[in-house]
Amino acid sequence: MRIGELARATGVSVRALRHYEDEGLIRPARGDNGYREYCAGAEDVVRQIRRLIEAGLPTRIVRDILPYLDGPAALLPRVPCQEMIDQVAARREQLDRRIRCLTRDREALDAYLRDARAAATRLTPA
Repeated sequence: MRIGELARATGVSVRALRHYEDEGLIRPARGDNGYREYCAGAEDVVRQIRRLIEAGLPTRIVRDILPYLDGPAALLPRVPCQEMIDQVAARREQLDRRIRCLTRDREALDAYLRDARAAATRLTPA
């Protein structure tokens, strides 16, 4: 698939995809005509990159984490310095807080829907 098709499929701009390539996050093949050609799994990788960036991780950390997303990886970041470890740990804690908030919101929505459906059933003539 070409860059425009990947952009449409993922909702990520062509400019962002080129940036991901410049940062070494994705590596498309090049056709004889010089066009970028992305494999079938590129959509999932781009979505993973987006989620990590939206979680606040900088691309330099995303690059090191990507190999771990499809299962255990046999490599460590090139230089696992304490600062990087601390940054990833802090971002993980932020994700945990967001997950707790989202879970609480989902539970509130479930309660609302349960009560609203029960009320609608009582009000609906038989």
